[in-house]
Amino acid sequence: MLPTRLCIMRKLPSVLARTLTSGISGSLGLPDMSEVRRKLRDIVGASTNWRDHVQAMQERKALHTLLAKRQEDLPPRRMKDSYLEVILPLGSQPEIREKYLNVHNSVRFGRILEDLDSLGVLICYTHTKQEMQPRSPLSIVTALVDKINLCQKIIHPDCDIKFTGSVSWVGKTSMEVKMHMLQLHDGDYSPVLDATFVMVARDPENTRPAFVNPLIPESPEEEEIFKQGELNKMRRIDFSTASLLKMAPTAEERNIVHDIFLNTLDTRTVSFQSRKLPPNSVWMEDAKLKALQICHPEERNIFNRIFGGFLMRKAFELGWATACSYGGSRPFIVSVDDIMFQKPVEVGSLLLLSGQVCYTENNYIQVRVHSEVYNANTREHHTTNIFHFTFISENEVPQVVPKTYGGKYPINMLSS
Repeated sequence: MLPTRLCIMRKLPSVLARTLTSGISGSLGLPDMSEVRRKLRDIVGASTNWRDHVQAMQERKALHTLLAKRQEDLPPRRMKDSYLEVILPLGSQPEIREKYLNVHNSVRFGRILEDLDSLGVLICYTHTKQEMQPRSPLSIVTALVDKINLCQKIIHPDCDIKFTGSVSWVGKTSMEVKMHMLQLHDGDYSPVLDATFVMVARDPENTRPAFVNPLIPESPEEEEIFKQGELNKMRRIDFSTASLLKMAPTAEERNIVHDIFLNTLDTRTVSFQSRKLPPNSVWMEDAKLKALQICHPEERNIFNRIFGGFLMRKAFELGWATACSYGGSRPFIVSVDDIMFQKPVEVGSLLLLSGQVCYTENNYIQVRVHSEVYNANTREHHTTNIFHFTFISENEVPQVVPKTYGGKYPINMLSS
């Protein structure tokens, strides 16, 4: 059963909770997203000119001496130490709206994904900041988008948006970041979405893991948030070990697969090769779209690889188009789950994106987008990312039906 997603604002540190009730005065003097990206460039010493990127990365090698040999050598931090508020002034600065505007006169969610990715990295750099040291020796990158839940179908293009967030859990070399997006209506900010990202810290050359400052909860509320971060980590480990690439299907999963097979078997021939499509259904192999992206220097991040937010935006737009084509009406994003960053994408890569409807129920459509880079010299393909998006369509949609064992796998995974 696919649950209806609601934006439930989980227990937050008191400083976060207060922002949910702050009015318009709470946005005065806040940095905007351009300031976030400027700060990130300053923190790592990134060059704004592509021709200088090699020299900029060479200069970072000298920062190796600033890395901690043990996590215990780093001062612990509190959740409020990394807390940030950032404004996206769509209402007060109309000149920036067009970048965020879609054809339906609402905000492009792909742009929001880019902003969340940038903010998440800056929050982690704030957590790991070294006093009297303007440049950070850490290369902090996005490892995983655990989940993004939305409670508003429409994000208005003429009202200011506020992002808030802080580090909520820390391991040895990784950090979980919780972020929240609110939009200004009638003088008050209302919740739009909450997001959980996982970031990892690496050395200045982005070649091996690096230790980060431990996190100390200060209240029972914060201890609960930290505990949830640990549970999230264990859940991800359990999910990985339960993959069908590593473990045989359970008895329940085998029964589901068998029922799907029987429902598509042509009883007139009783042949495994003869299949029939149930009423109001679409074969899964007919519910896909593909795209190609040439990765130009314009889309690079502060480490001169392709920006993870850009990859999320392109994957979301293909996922939206896949859901729109399948449902025959405008889909609205409900949630984002399990975006895994498996391999960095280099500037100049040919990025192949494949969107696939993998589960439907009533008005809901789940789309899996697989991205890979193609090396024209070796003719090899390497998976870089896997994205999962859940949409709700304006109309009820046909049931998607797999023909193969590989097609049945995502149905079992996503309907559980």
